[in-house]
Amino acid sequence: MPPRSLIDLSKVDQHHVVADIETIRASNPQRYEFEQLSHICYMDKEGGELAGVLDVPADVWWGRGHVPERPLMPGVLMLESAAQLCSWFVHQVYDAEKYPGRIFGFGGIDKVKYRSAIFPPDRMVIVGKAVSIRPRRAIFETQGFHDDMERMIFQATITGLWI
Repeated sequence: MPPRSLIDLSKVDQHHVVADIETIRASNPQRYEFEQLSHICYMDKEGGELAGVLDVPADVWWGRGHVPERPLMPGVLMLESAAQLCSWFVHQVYDAEKYPGRIFGFGGIDKVKYRSAIFPPDRMVIVGKAVSIRPRRAIFETQGFHDDMERMIFQATITGLWI
């Protein structure tokens, strides 16, 4: 049985746009096929909660080779989408100017569990809850859900740091 959601999912309107792709790009350096967020749909800065959406297109770049005839989103890309969500949040709470020329990237992944799958053209909703945010490191609990918000896809603890 999956754990409870990290945040109250009734607060998350996946169609609401807190930050569009251009706003995400202002904080996150990933581009082209490695952009793993479509938009941010929820943020509670004080509570350390956030949610984002990834709309997986039918013709996604990994679809041809990652299980032909039944494209399956790679688990590492699910985790990448969660890491990009957390990185964007850190940029909202910390002055990135303190770290010129550096990006906020992966520092570690712990307690990963996959519970379901994503197939193109699915929508994945990623939620995060800050556990600890310090000037040089941040830790988030994350989860991914199908767009019905009833089926959990994954859960993971993600640590990020300035690199």
